[in-house]
Amino acid sequence: MTPSKAFMAIAAFVVWTGSAAAQDFPVRPITIVVPFPAGGISDQGTRIVAQKASESLGQPVVIDNRGGAGGNIGAVAVKNAPADGYTLYLANVGSHAINQSLYSKLPFDPIRDFAPVIALFEFPHVLAVPLASPAKSVRELVDLAKARPGGLAFASQGIGAGGHLLAEMFMASTGIRATHVPYRGSVHALPDLVAGRVDFMFDGIPGTGPLVKEGRVRALAAAAGKRPDMLPDLPTMAEAGYPGIELSAWFGLAAPAGTPKPVIDRLNAEFTKALKSADVMEKLSQTGARLLPGSPADFAVLMASDTERLGNIVKVSGVKID
Repeated sequence: MTPSKAFMAIAAFVVWTGSAAAQDFPVRPITIVVPFPAGGISDQGTRIVAQKASESLGQPVVIDNRGGAGGNIGAVAVKNAPADGYTLYLANVGSHAINQSLYSKLPFDPIRDFAPVIALFEFPHVLAVPLASPAKSVRELVDLAKARPGGLAFASQGIGAGGHLLAEMFMASTGIRATHVPYRGSVHALPDLVAGRVDFMFDGIPGTGPLVKEGRVRALAAAAGKRPDMLPDLPTMAEAGYPGIELSAWFGLAAPAGTPKPVIDRLNAEFTKALKSADVMEKLSQTGARLLPGSPADFAVLMASDTERLGNIVKVSGVKID
């Protein structure tokens, strides 16, 4: 057999074995590594979709919560897992767009070490102030900050988190300065926003939306391309006169690099079916989520776009984590 024929035979065998694996897949439970503590909104949303997908996959889809280091611990665990489709990672805007510029030494490559499977859902951020704040609009918040240079404080979910980067965009766009007060997540920051111990915050709508509806904080604008369904009367930052200040916390599934394409395609089809089911759509809409079903290529485009855009924000802000 000539070298060229041998190569073609090997290639054909690889394609055949990959297709065969997809036909049999899955024959045991699938694990999704979620890089956040149990009970958070991304964890809850993933469990809703995973439960539905397990029905048509014919195997349990198990959630393994591995929080810490901005998602890096969970990402490394999946990177080192067998590339067979049985271990997936809940890739997110932090791990697969922001961290590459934020961390001096990232222990994984978001592109080289992972294969996109599907984008699941996203949550828009909302700019909110305490109810006692004199600012009733974004313009009034800007005027207030300019009247008190350095006197305002903003909360975030942590250094380099989405809320932090949005505040950096906001300050760069308006020329204001404010003191950054990082917290260990929204659950710790929101009580201080309610109490007026910080002056403003960009936070995901699952945490802020209910507080707005309860009249405990005031929302000024949504940092998104369109108004959120949960708060349909809330203008976007662009409608408020500040275009370009947008960032959604998105989440999706990624597999270890080298996972056979037929297996990726099967996972994509089953999770797409789950996302489009009526009960899943209803449950996720109640959290303020916007669904993002699409192809693996669509998810890759989203990752690449936000890696470049948000990476530039990180560089301008000068924020780094060693």
